[in-house]
Amino acid sequence: MKLTRPRTQSQQDLAVKLRLETPDDQGLLTWERKRLLIHATKTALAAALCWAIALRFGLHDGYWGAISAIIVLQSNFGATITASRDRILGTLIGAAFGFAFSLFGALPWNYILAVLLAVILCGLLGLRNSSRLAGVTITIVMLVQKSGSHWLLALHRVGEVILGFVVAILVSTLVFPDRARLRLRDGLAQEFLVLGSFFEAILHGFGSRAAANVAELRQDCLDMLRRNNALLEAARNEPSGGPGWREGLNTLSQFGRSIFDALVALEFAVRDSHQDEYGNQLVPELGRLVADIQSCFQHVAKCIHGLRLHIAPSCLDLEGDIARLEDRMAQVRHTGASFSQAEILRAYAIQLHLKQIARLLRASRIETSSAVGQTRQSEI
Repeated sequence: MKLTRPRTQSQQDLAVKLRLETPDDQGLLTWERKRLLIHATKTALAAALCWAIALRFGLHDGYWGAISAIIVLQSNFGATITASRDRILGTLIGAAFGFAFSLFGALPWNYILAVLLAVILCGLLGLRNSSRLAGVTITIVMLVQKSGSHWLLALHRVGEVILGFVVAILVSTLVFPDRARLRLRDGLAQEFLVLGSFFEAILHGFGSRAAANVAELRQDCLDMLRRNNALLEAARNEPSGGPGWREGLNTLSQFGRSIFDALVALEFAVRDSHQDEYGNQLVPELGRLVADIQSCFQHVAKCIHGLRLHIAPSCLDLEGDIARLEDRMAQVRHTGASFSQAEILRAYAIQLHLKQIARLLRASRIETSSAVGQTRQSEI
């Protein structure tokens, strides 16, 4: 019994359009390699600028600014802001503790106590990524032998880090700018396509043998969810886009995780159903719901890509599909005595998870449309 249907040409075109890597141009570098080259160029430029500025103003330890720029410059603007924030806070805490504990006590006890308390403070403030940098700064301030006072060394250290932070932000903003928010939008569109492929592979196993690529697609979904979650964290630190779209992208990300959980549950429900006969009585109502869910994954991905979440899909009636399936299940309920309890439970579990996925898809578009302030057309 075949519930899923082949992709149409328009759906295949959409999948190609939203592919994360663009096709090669006669064997040239792929887009990911180009992005790596751009990131390397920006990093080298930021480091060189920091070093040149340090030489211009006579900063003998200006290489710390170059080191800071190399560390904080990330592949997109939002991630650069996050890394810069962690580094500057860690440096400020480390400089304060290093200077304060250098005023009393004998090494190594005051140094050990300074590192201990700085790491604890960073943990209590939720700045775990800053704790290592605080420890490094304390080490430089207290243990590096330099002429002059400890407070001057601490001040210079902070100034050098700020120099690296400022240069990294400017380079990230002005040279081949890459926004996490834009990458997240395309990543979420791709995520719904991958979730749709996972859904299609799962339902291939209803009434037949499971598809060979189910495990691979499940892992692809997990990888996509993790990448998009990292982009979401970076996008929250970007000033552009407005609060509506930030909330909308967060809403889509949450729905993506919920749909994935529902798909995993559906995968367990479909397992061992290849010899079930009870489910055959639910066709064609079950098949119609599955086909419309499959189309809805494509539609939501297209809406995300085009920033038009208020556009309702034509010729899809998920709630009507659900109602017709429930009516059909009520009609065949009296035949349950002829089938095993396991078959009946699987059929009910499958239709329950299908209804959940359909409603999550519907809500993902509608609630995101509301979050970004777009006027809704007719609902799914």
